[in-house]
Amino acid sequence: MSEWKEYKLGELYNVSSGLSKAADQFGFGFTFISFKDVFWNYFIPENPDGLVNSNDKEQRTCNVSRGDILLTRTSESLEEVGMASVALKDYPNSTFNGFSKRLRLKDDAPIEVSPLFMGYLLRTRFFRKSVANYATMTTRASLNGDSIKSIPLFFPPYDLQNEIGKTLYSLDKKITLLRQQNQTLEELAQTLFKRWFVEFEFPNEKGKPYKSSGGLMVESELGEIPEGWRVGEVKDFISKYNTGADAIQKAPMVEENTGIRCLRIGDLSNSRDYSQWGFTKITPAHFKQYQLLKYDIVITRTSLLGLAHIVLEDLNAVFNNGSIRIRPNNGYSLYLYSWLKSSDFRNHISKITNETSTRPNMKMDYLLIYNVLDIPQSVLDSYTDLYGAFLLKQDKNLKEIQTLTQLRDTLLPKLMSGELRVEH
Repeated sequence: MSEWKEYKLGELYNVSSGLSKAADQFGFGFTFISFKDVFWNYFIPENPDGLVNSNDKEQRTCNVSRGDILLTRTSESLEEVGMASVALKDYPNSTFNGFSKRLRLKDDAPIEVSPLFMGYLLRTRFFRKSVANYATMTTRASLNGDSIKSIPLFFPPYDLQNEIGKTLYSLDKKITLLRQQNQTLEELAQTLFKRWFVEFEFPNEKGKPYKSSGGLMVESELGEIPEGWRVGEVKDFISKYNTGADAIQKAPMVEENTGIRCLRIGDLSNSRDYSQWGFTKITPAHFKQYQLLKYDIVITRTSLLGLAHIVLEDLNAVFNNGSIRIRPNNGYSLYLYSWLKSSDFRNHISKITNETSTRPNMKMDYLLIYNVLDIPQSVLDSYTDLYGAFLLKQDKNLKEIQTLTQLRDTLLPKLMSGELRVEH
């Protein structure tokens, strides 16, 4: 590392504050880079979805250009402050949020800095530890401009910076592509469900769309449905159900690797990445009671209501309080899971919450009586085959994402410390 040199951020960057506006000025206007855009991404998203009613002066003062670093200046805890995201392009007419600081490379900076390199350097354990040392904690964690300028970092020559950045970014591009594929698969799955069970254009015995080809329809409590079908309830399709209401006592979360993971409400956003679930300590008897088995469906019953997850293999894992686990009858898992992910079920959520509670709660009884169409076996089998193919491809992509993410996270500290060399 003899060619790596130490600089404080203040020697390289000017630090400035973001835009603060009244709440009614958001949702229209020009590009606005939000706190979550910064917090969750190594690099600012290609097309941020935030909008703000900003004027020319505000855009001149708070614009975002290639190479800029946005750094969260305040959060609930020290672990969450100082999260950085780097701009890889110019964002015309843009502004950024007032809970972040912008670091812009000085015209007379003593070295050239690669934006790709900075995106990863600012997510290393070394930088995160430095942030914790310079931040303050009162009611909230905060990081002011002077503290940011004082943080020291090591930089190799520009060419090496760029090679390190490109090596790691190539892995991230593959991860992004796989995530995009999964999003497309999810949209196709939703379209398939709507086509078959809302529009009733599933293939008839001649392979033609049922309803538009003259298939007979009859009235039901859900409106018109194909002749021979009936309206059932969730309870008609399951063999077992239970909540994790007392699992917090029987399966407390722990720091050490116990070999048994636990699905928590917060994990539902990334539910199939089992490697990100926390560990729990649980007796063998309670593990048997709460273990997640192939084709179990877990649904959140509090806070983030009605998020559904299906288990595609037996897991050395359990589910936590705040969730309901249902075990569908043989052959119905994927079909029932589709209903519980549908917009119809989302609309039903408002009817199955306990409004007297300080936190929203899904009542088990109301979940069990949610209406689901009981369909012929031939339609069930065909749908399961098609939807199952989508899920299996998604699962394969997710496992590849996990592998690539682990590789990136393993390489990151080694490259950034100079332990591992990239030729340039």
